[in-house]
Amino acid sequence: MNNSIIFVRVATSADAKYAEEIVAETQSSALLRGSGISKRTPASIVEKMNAGKAVIAVTAAGEWVGFSYFESWEKDTFISNSGLIVAPKFRNSGVAKSIKNRIFSLSRRIYPDAKIFSITSGAAIMKMNNQLGFEPVTFAQITQDPAFWEGCKSCINYPILESKNRSNCLCTAMLFSPEHIDQIIASAENTLQLKQNLNLKSI
Repeated sequence: MNNSIIFVRVATSADAKYAEEIVAETQSSALLRGSGISKRTPASIVEKMNAGKAVIAVTAAGEWVGFSYFESWEKDTFISNSGLIVAPKFRNSGVAKSIKNRIFSLSRRIYPDAKIFSITSGAAIMKMNNQLGFEPVTFAQITQDPAFWEGCKSCINYPILESKNRSNCLCTAMLFSPEHIDQIIASAENTLQLKQNLNLKSI
């Protein structure tokens, strides 16, 4: 990674120009890892940006660095944090954690009473989730909204999920309950220190 300042902020409609790059890198990364992932389209990414449901990281020069978004389910009782991706040249720098913490805090601010969940097969994301107070749970403990699970149909592992009657798959489900405030505060303090060390700025 170069020494450019990285801005981690809520995405806006002006960031639509990055949508195709985000989708392409998400799919490329999944293929490289040999893991499944729900496919996204540039239009769906732009929709999240327009709705204020996404966080993006860019350099001061306007180079795309990373992205994540959230979605609400079951009348806002559940919030999913999804789609965390970082451009290859910026990986292993700490920026993923900054994006993860920002999308989580944004979800908490808008939906303070909701349970927040994430399903992933990535060890790094599991670790970040754990630091924020997420705990591994069964699929029965997260949203049962059919629209959420519909998104899994584009994943290469969907036949496994279907064969197990949506009870489990290769992904791990992790859930945050609103009472875990102490861990949020500790994580926020750690993130502030991380930004100081890595020259990251969150706006």
